[in-house]
Amino acid sequence: MNSIDPPTFRKILVANRGEIAVRVFRTCAEHGIATVAVYSEADRDSLHVDAADEAVCIGPAASSESYLRADRIVAAAKETGADAIHPGYGFLSERPALVKACEEAGITFIGPGIRAMDIMGDKIRAREAMSDAGVPVVPGVNDLETWEQAAAVAREIGMPVMLKAAAGGGGKGMRIVHKVENLQRAFAAAAREAQAAFGDGRLLLERAVMRARHVEIQLMADSHGNVVALNERDCSVQRRHQKVIEECPSPSPQMTPEVRRAMGDVAVRAAKAVDYCGAGTVEFLFEETEDGPRYYFLEMNTRLQVEHPVTEATCGRDLVWDQICVAAGHRLDVTQETVQLQGHAIECRIYAEDPVRFLPSPGHVHQIRWPHGGNIRVDTAVGSGSEVSSHYDPMIAKLTVWGADRNQAIARMREALRETVVLGISTNIPFHLRVLQEPDFIRGDFSTRYIDEHPDLLAPAALGEEAEAAAVAAAAWSAAQTLGAPTSSSSDSAEVSAWRQSARWRR
Repeated sequence: MNSIDPPTFRKILVANRGEIAVRVFRTCAEHGIATVAVYSEADRDSLHVDAADEAVCIGPAASSESYLRADRIVAAAKETGADAIHPGYGFLSERPALVKACEEAGITFIGPGIRAMDIMGDKIRAREAMSDAGVPVVPGVNDLETWEQAAAVAREIGMPVMLKAAAGGGGKGMRIVHKVENLQRAFAAAAREAQAAFGDGRLLLERAVMRARHVEIQLMADSHGNVVALNERDCSVQRRHQKVIEECPSPSPQMTPEVRRAMGDVAVRAAKAVDYCGAGTVEFLFEETEDGPRYYFLEMNTRLQVEHPVTEATCGRDLVWDQICVAAGHRLDVTQETVQLQGHAIECRIYAEDPVRFLPSPGHVHQIRWPHGGNIRVDTAVGSGSEVSSHYDPMIAKLTVWGADRNQAIARMREALRETVVLGISTNIPFHLRVLQEPDFIRGDFSTRYIDEHPDLLAPAALGEEAEAAAVAAAAWSAAQTLGAPTSSSSDSAEVSAWRQSARWRR
């Protein structure tokens, strides 16, 4: 499906904003598909609006009155004659309500069906379905009713334990509890938070795997029963349960070809258990032990992932085009035997935020310079003059690099980050630069507790040094721009990454 363009859709509306909307528009344009953007009043002048062939305002700045309104999104698709809707990620991407609204309107939803979304969107039902399918899950109990029940289970499986919101994600409604006597308070707090965030206060309890990697398997499935695993991503560098840096393949010494194949087989089994179709990701806790790795089902994301560029870079596929093709009823043109793994890719999420406290830093962007190079990819919808709104997620870009091996990818990412200039708002670039020179990260020796175990990464003095160096470079670049002088940037490498060869990625 990446080499031959079969007939698909005439016009696609993207029910999202920012860089993911631009990302989908780019693939559509490459294959001659017309595009429609939707936008809130706060996003009227956003770059994703300019990137589409048509644009429709769907409401005020608040997501609840715009990007979370399935009725307004479907109405915009009808108004513009779009025959398919791509949800991107976040917002309504995993909400059955949008799938149902599309079905009723005769519009194709580019994603899985309602059944798969319903099951995998509920952590309790997902655990039950995975257990039935023979997929390993963390020891625990589903659908807790009282803290006393939680305490009884905790004594049986051992402390520490983790409470999780059944309907949640993003760390909301989640508590790690180290002592049984603390369960009552933690249970009440997690239930309140889950109810407030998701309208569903149900909780489940699992044994807390305190030192594990977050490893996920990218899947692509068609409506003819074919499912392939497109290798793994390691997303262990996280803050507040949110991913910050992702890479492919995992640097774990225990991620052998045999383990990768076994995890892929398990992920495929999980997808087939719910008749999955489209792009999806099965996430695992990956525990390294003296006897080899143990991995447990964590959840399944029924959408395209934020970190999909590292998979595209190392397997040479355009996952958005694959999504479009399988939604149009085509068979996958790849088998498990032909899946590639070339080189190493790393993605850094660039946030408009304080790099020490991780608090959002919205505002006006005076100037931006993104890095250039044949093995550098920038996914963004923020440029010079853009306004970073306080209404939405503060991620402003994803910076992805490819190298022949991990050491080369790290070196290229450092250089790409140093070349990046953002004036007017704070970003977490200084934090990324600190991580990329930290010895444990360079060795690949880390878990999901990496940031907690390395408080020096957040030391204001250390980050200040990186920020000061970046400020000096930014000031010099800005002055050069004002004077009209040429500025230097890295030239394209003679090496060309897999996504440039096979997925024909264009910045």
